[in-house]
Amino acid sequence: MKTPLSSMQPTFTGRRQALAALGALAAVPALAQFRVEVTGVGTTQLPIAIAAFRGDAEAPQKIGAIVQADLERSGQFRPVDTAGAALDETSRPDVSPWRQKGADSLAVGSVSRLADGRYDVRFRLWDVVRGQDLGGQSFVVAGGDLRLAAHRIADMIYEKLTGEKGVFSTRIAYVTKGGTRYNLWVADADGENAQSALASPEPIISPAWSANGGQLAYVSFESRKPVVYVHDVSTGQRRLIANFRGSNSAPAWSPDGRTLAVTLTRDGGSQLYTIASSGGEAKRLTQSGSIDTEPLYSADGRNIYFVSDRGGAPQIYRMGAGGGEPQRVTFTGSYNISPALSPDGRWLAYISRISGAFKLQVMELASGNVVSVTETTSDESPSFAPNGRLIVYATRQNGREALMTTTIDGKIKARLAGQGGDIREPDWGPFQR
Repeated sequence: MKTPLSSMQPTFTGRRQALAALGALAAVPALAQFRVEVTGVGTTQLPIAIAAFRGDAEAPQKIGAIVQADLERSGQFRPVDTAGAALDETSRPDVSPWRQKGADSLAVGSVSRLADGRYDVRFRLWDVVRGQDLGGQSFVVAGGDLRLAAHRIADMIYEKLTGEKGVFSTRIAYVTKGGTRYNLWVADADGENAQSALASPEPIISPAWSANGGQLAYVSFESRKPVVYVHDVSTGQRRLIANFRGSNSAPAWSPDGRTLAVTLTRDGGSQLYTIASSGGEAKRLTQSGSIDTEPLYSADGRNIYFVSDRGGAPQIYRMGAGGGEPQRVTFTGSYNISPALSPDGRWLAYISRISGAFKLQVMELASGNVVSVTETTSDESPSFAPNGRLIVYATRQNGREALMTTTIDGKIKARLAGQGGDIREPDWGPFQR
C-alpha cells in the first residue's frame, strides 16, 4: 500500500492538514479586524486623489480611507495626497490644483446619518485631465453596511478607470486556531469585518467557495476523522457530504455547483472522486497506486487539476473532469502542491518547496514560464481573486502568521495583519450576485 500522507515530510495534502498539529495560539475575537500594509511599486499605476468624505469624522467607518486602501491594494492605483481638501459630491471641483499634483482622477463624496439611523453615502468621480464628470452613485445603508458601501464605491471607480470589475465587495474565507478553538471565518476581501461561520474544538480545514458564493465546502474533524460538509453561508445550515471509511478531504466545487471533487481513502489509498453537492455515492476518477489529492476544476468545468506523487514526488497534473489519462503540468522544481487557477485559465498559482522553503509560484500555462512572486518562506494555500488580478495566500512574515495578497507579478503586496492567532487556508469567493 502507498505510503500514507501522514508520513510524508511535510505532507502534500495541501499543507492544509497542518492545522491539526499546530500549537495553542492567541484567540481571535468574533469581529477580527486587520490593518492593511501595502508594499511595492507597480510598473503602471493610475494616480488618483480620494478626498476624505464629508461627514467621515462622525461616521462609524471612514469611507474615503476604505476606498483608498482598496484601490491601493489592487496595485493598479497610486494615491495622491489630499490633506486639507474640503470637497464633496455636490459641486464641481477646481481640477487645476489636482492636475498640478499629478492626479488623473479625483473621487469626492459624503456620508450623513439619517433620522432612522441609516446612512446616506454619496460619491462622484472626476477626470482631472479632461475636467469631465465620470459619474457617481448614492447608497442608503445601515451602519453595519458602511464598509460594504465603501467597497462598492471602490469597485465602481476601479471598473470605470480600468475597464475591469473590481473585487473589493467580494468575500474571503479562512481558518484560525486560537487556543483550543478552530474558527471558519467569512470576511470582506480586505480581511475586515470577519464573521465566524463555524467554531469547533477540532480542526477545520480546506474551505472552498461555491461558484455562486452562497455555500462553503470544508473538512471538519469533529467526528475525530476528516469529513466533508457543505455550509450555507446565509443561514448557517450545513449538510454532510462525504463520510466514507477512512479520510474524506480536499473538496473542490465544479463551476455549475452540482458536483464536488474530493479526495477519499475508502478504497485503500488517496484517490480522487466526484460526488453530488447534495450528497450520495462517490464516483472514482483516478485508479493509481499513488497519492492523488487537491483536486481543482478549471473554470469551464472540462478539466481537473490535482497533485500526485505518481512521478516519485508531488507535482501538479491535469485530466478530464470525468477522468482519463493525466498530463503533468509542473516541471520546474521537485515538489509542487496546492494548485489555484485564475478565472480566465491563463495562470496557475501553486506552492513549490525550494531548498526547504515553501514559495508561491505563478505559471503562465500557455508558455510554461514560472515566476516566484514572494520573498517569504512559509507560503501556502493560494487563491485567485475573481477578476484574476490578485492572489490571496497564507504565510509567515516577521515571525507572525498572516494573510497576504499579491499582484500576479509580485510587485504589489498587502499584508492583512490579524490581532493574534494562527491564520490559514484562505479562499477568495466569487463576485457577488
